[in-house]
Amino acid sequence: MNPIVMAWRNLLRNRRRSLVTLLSIAFGIAALALFAGYTQTIYTGLANLSIHGEMIGHLTVNKRGWRTEGKLHPARYLLTPAEIAKVDAIVRKRLPQGHVLPRMGLDGMISNGRNSTIFIAEGIDPAALQLILGPLSGVHRNIVADKPNGVSVGEALASVLGLKRGGEASLLVGTIHGQANAADVEVNDVINTGNTATNDKFLLVPLQLTRSLKDVGEQAEWLTVLINTPAKAGGQLDKGMLAMLTTPAPDEATTLALRDRLLADFQAAGLDLEVRTWQDMSLYYKQVKNMYDLIFTLLLGIVLAIVVLSIANAMSMSVLERTREIGTLRAMGYRRVRVVGLFIAEACLQVVLGCLLGLLLFWLTSHAVNGANIQYVPPGNSVSVPLYIDFDPARTVFAMLLLGTLSIVAAWMPARKASGQQITLSLAHS
Repeated sequence: MNPIVMAWRNLLRNRRRSLVTLLSIAFGIAALALFAGYTQTIYTGLANLSIHGEMIGHLTVNKRGWRTEGKLHPARYLLTPAEIAKVDAIVRKRLPQGHVLPRMGLDGMISNGRNSTIFIAEGIDPAALQLILGPLSGVHRNIVADKPNGVSVGEALASVLGLKRGGEASLLVGTIHGQANAADVEVNDVINTGNTATNDKFLLVPLQLTRSLKDVGEQAEWLTVLINTPAKAGGQLDKGMLAMLTTPAPDEATTLALRDRLLADFQAAGLDLEVRTWQDMSLYYKQVKNMYDLIFTLLLGIVLAIVVLSIANAMSMSVLERTREIGTLRAMGYRRVRVVGLFIAEACLQVVLGCLLGLLLFWLTSHAVNGANIQYVPPGNSVSVPLYIDFDPARTVFAMLLLGTLSIVAAWMPARKASGQQITLSLAHS
């Protein structure tokens, strides 16, 4: 008789034990798949938050040494219009759908006429801002071309100074030559940066106003490179946040390969530049990813231990209760390998059915959670995000294969021992 058919009949004969083992496998796989899917969503969300929310972009280009010496000798490390044009031409040749966005930082004092406090700002062109925000474009952070002195103010900073949309404030900054410069600005928008560390000091300023305040002409401190034109979410925050959690970002292998190619192109063009990937720029992403990788490994170990012990216990009891059956099969001419194979076939059937049931439980649970539109505020955030569970095929399949291998070993050990016993002793077992 086919060993699979025999294994299936044996599982049906021991329905209660088989059902308990099957459910332990199913719930274990479902738990691992749910956590893997959730962490996959976290990774995707953190990546897009770095690229679009923090406006890092996919790649950052600056003059070599700017990060260490740029504050001491700012004029020496600015990118000239000619250099910006060269970089743009090289990037567009390498990335026809890419974009090069000039950027410039700004810091100083902001005043409402009575009180003052420090601010940090980023100068960016209004059109470039909508590009880099991607899924979050059109939601807030409005700086517009027809208001050259219009700025967006962080929500907590606006609260400290009592600033509202349509209000006015004054900025006091230092130029790259060490002189003081000031400008009156209009508050276009009050924005939530999504990060408690920046919400009380952040400004978005039009690039031309930033250049004027710093007295740098048409130069830039760094260039943000977008690999392609990001998808937009229609200006709705909920849809934008969901897109951030579900749209895959370029992985490290992709950005590193592109960085190396661009560095070679820049060197060939006589440009001494540095190129950093978004992974290099976002330490927070790496730290959180490492933490969740560790948690998943621990969870995988715990679930595997529970499920494998359950299978080992079920198989040990099955072997013990069927000792006379094993002796009968051996007396009928079944070789040890065939007897052991019968028990392994039973374990394989349980694992396959348990994994399929686990995937069904995962699918039902994930759809229920995703459809419930549950919102929560992650650590360090100041806005809520939807609880969304994606599917991580790589880690789910890895967990299933590892579980299957360990289950086969758990079935093989007691079956091998029982099948090696003398036939007369097996037949006399009671």
